[in-house]
Amino acid sequence: MSNFKTNPHPPKSQRIFTYGLLSAIALVTLFPLLWLLSTALKSPTENILQSPPQIFPTQPTIDNFFRVWQALPFGQYLYNSTLVAVLTVALNLLFCSLAAYPLARLSFVGRNWIFIAIVSTIMIPFQIVMIPLYILTVQLGLRNTYLGIIFPSLASAFGIFLLRQAFMGVPKELEEAARIDGSSELGLWWYVMLPAIRPALVTLSIFVFIGAWSDFLWPLIVIQDESLYTLPLGVAKLAGTFSLDWRLVAAGSLISIAPILLLFLFLQRYIVPTETSSGVKG
Repeated sequence: MSNFKTNPHPPKSQRIFTYGLLSAIALVTLFPLLWLLSTALKSPTENILQSPPQIFPTQPTIDNFFRVWQALPFGQYLYNSTLVAVLTVALNLLFCSLAAYPLARLSFVGRNWIFIAIVSTIMIPFQIVMIPLYILTVQLGLRNTYLGIIFPSLASAFGIFLLRQAFMGVPKELEEAARIDGSSELGLWWYVMLPAIRPALVTLSIFVFIGAWSDFLWPLIVIQDESLYTLPLGVAKLAGTFSLDWRLVAAGSLISIAPILLLFLFLQRYIVPTETSSGVKG
């Protein structure tokens, strides 16, 4: 037997160093967000570009948020972004799970080659396929529509890869029990497989939602009607409307990222591994 023992209680100096390092990393990560909040709360009398910078506003105010909301139709932008993000998540989960299930659980000729071909597309930058996608979008009559914004994100290689790996981790006994009960392939996919990989579905939903919510380039290309603008386009419009008043731009930026922060805080408890084997009784 080994004489080495693991010390469950590391030395105090080591704990202090670990906590200090983690705190410093957290501060560096959160500082841009804190600076954005500080800028949005500063009054017009405060100089946001002074040196050294003033981190905390001396006269905090929320008037910047009201000015932004009243000057531009941020309510419509919020609706557009929410609709596009929710539809993108729903369609992505549907198509990615339908593609990932046979790649993980069914046996057919060329399965591995198809999977390799799908995953290899991750290495292709979006800028390369952007022009062909735009031409196809125009030919399908989807330009200047909600569906035109969603079209490039109907499915993703990353989503198929993530869900395939999750499907492969589902115990074979669950699948065999469902087949004995006479379940069809679609029934097996819907009633057994999808509930078993809920954490992977939630994780993919968060990634897809953030990507769809914060996408700027594709909506800028495919949308000309301002009534269809998403929040990133609305925030970009602030720079021209208020001649680069960074207080208002910061306020608009906070409005645009608040739903993402709330979504993550609400769903983070679901992003945990689940023991699917617990459904199998010996």
